[in-house]
Amino acid sequence: MTHLAKAFGAVCLPMLTALPLYAQTTTETPAETPVQAPSLATVLATVNGTDITLGHVVSLRGSLPEQYRQFPAEVLYPGLIDQLIDQTLLANKAEADGLAALPGVTQTLENERRGLLANLGLEALLDAAVTDEALQAAYEEAISGMEQTEEFNASHILVETEEEANALVTRLENGADFAALAREASIGPSGPNGGNLGWFGPGQMVPTFDATVQALTVGEISAPVETQFGWHVVILNDQRLAPLPTLAELSGQLGDQLRQQTVRNEIESLRDAAEITETALDVDPSILLALPLYQE
Repeated sequence: MTHLAKAFGAVCLPMLTALPLYAQTTTETPAETPVQAPSLATVLATVNGTDITLGHVVSLRGSLPEQYRQFPAEVLYPGLIDQLIDQTLLANKAEADGLAALPGVTQTLENERRGLLANLGLEALLDAAVTDEALQAAYEEAISGMEQTEEFNASHILVETEEEANALVTRLENGADFAALAREASIGPSGPNGGNLGWFGPGQMVPTFDATVQALTVGEISAPVETQFGWHVVILNDQRLAPLPTLAELSGQLGDQLRQQTVRNEIESLRDAAEITETALDVDPSILLALPLYQE
């Protein structure tokens, strides 16, 4: 962090952390004038001839860390005005001391202006590009290339031995209810839920169990099947094609893709139309860390 940034932080943070108690600056009560709606140009204070406007206050609030922006407006408002007054006093003194002439000051301000305008331009561009219609078109294109896969809804009863599993099959063949039997006998976590495993796709279960499920028809009960968890008796409750994701489910991802593509297209277009010359200099990149910005 530069010395100037440290100095600014030393002024800024104590003010913000003490906002409820701050803002003791005396203000003059103006003569009664017709009430006008405030605008960004509304002057809130004047420091040695330099106006501080409502726009300055709104901008400063927007640059605060998130935890400070959470303060109520009636708490932030006077503190921000006082901060701008103090910054103006410090900045005017620094300018009088010749610090504004340091080369890094001009270059930093140019960078900040460049970044602000670039961001504003991109925001306007993206607002126009990421529309409901664009999202719908991107969604239709995305799902057009998707294949629906089979999904299975199965229940199982898990026991420790093959003998127990065979006994369960006999009871089921004699008319026992599968869900009730699962709640009674299963040692698996799905037992209290009647053994129901919900919907799952191919390959989501261990291989032996997965192959057993895929070989069943709806309503069919399997012979006992062994996995590393124990012995299972399985029933296939239902089978379907997996539903395609909805627009709501994909809108976040599609919106990000649209924004990224829009930015890439805009930058490529601007670069193609621009005259860009990069000076071929053999510069050691480590100079970025060694060259002081705010020194003569």
